[in-house]
Amino acid sequence: MSILTNFINGKNNSCHPVWFMRQAGRYLPEFRKIRLKNPDFIKLCLNSELSSEITLQPLKRFDLDAAIIFSDILMVPYGLGQTVTFKKNFGPVLSKFNTKEFLANTPNNFSEKLKPVYEAISKTRIKLENRKSLIGFVGAPWTLLIYMISLKTSENVLNVEKFKSVKININNILENLTEYLKIHINNQIKAGADVIQIFDSWASLIPGEDINNYCYKPNLDLVEYCKSKKTPVICFPKGIKRKYKDFVEIVKPNVINIDYNLDPMWVRDNLKKICIQGGMNPKILFQENKKIIKEATKYLDAFKDRSYIFNLGHGLLPDTNPDKLENLIKFIKEKK
Repeated sequence: MSILTNFINGKNNSCHPVWFMRQAGRYLPEFRKIRLKNPDFIKLCLNSELSSEITLQPLKRFDLDAAIIFSDILMVPYGLGQTVTFKKNFGPVLSKFNTKEFLANTPNNFSEKLKPVYEAISKTRIKLENRKSLIGFVGAPWTLLIYMISLKTSENVLNVEKFKSVKININNILENLTEYLKIHINNQIKAGADVIQIFDSWASLIPGEDINNYCYKPNLDLVEYCKSKKTPVICFPKGIKRKYKDFVEIVKPNVINIDYNLDPMWVRDNLKKICIQGGMNPKILFQENKKIIKEATKYLDAFKDRSYIFNLGHGLLPDTNPDKLENLIKFIKEKK
């Protein structure tokens, strides 16, 4: 078993494991070199050799305890027949959602379209040291739905009018989507992923009265599926504020990733009997080293008597200085 899985399973709490969301990405010059030659992001995710190489890049630089496969949560809509492109300075753009085409998908066709992702995981697992975890991931159903049927405005708020117009169909779409996410999770585990993270990046957009149906229930379904596969699962319901407490009590993931808007002391006092991950604002890494260490210490001290995995409250930003990240990792590894 790897350091991370042992830690999550309570078998080794002697140190804080460290990894970062988006650790394989644009802040690394070696990644930018590959990206320059591969402008189509989806095609890059489907290149198993390059995806594996990118996944391992940060582990060659830093003393990290886990790799996270270089891929994207939107590979699932792609596997279900939607065209996915990434517009510079705007983000992902998906072709118009067609319910009939969506429901006509089959598990075999879906798995075949995403086969290169699973091949990348297999290739990475072979190259990775046994003590290092390989994290697979999915977007939670609601977050994927936000992109698939274009439910947010350019200001990143819920398009209430559109939401109301499609609400009658949402449960049916979510149920079907959840089944394909289970297939995607299972395929990643079979390929060599030993931890799964579920990103509910737009959970904050769910209207309060719908939080149970669109956040807690779908995440619980996926968490129970991961547990049935004896695979630890990390949940990240970003932006739901103090509803994190209800989330933990209902969904019961092995690990909860907190975002940077939560006070770590509130988390310590309210999210009990669960392993905590993350929290620090990635923008702190733009500060001088003293300030970075001071902020990291705040989280390490808050959770000094708890199971805590060091990460951030969101992914690493493109302008992050790799040297500052290396300095932070060394500090965490040396702090007892």
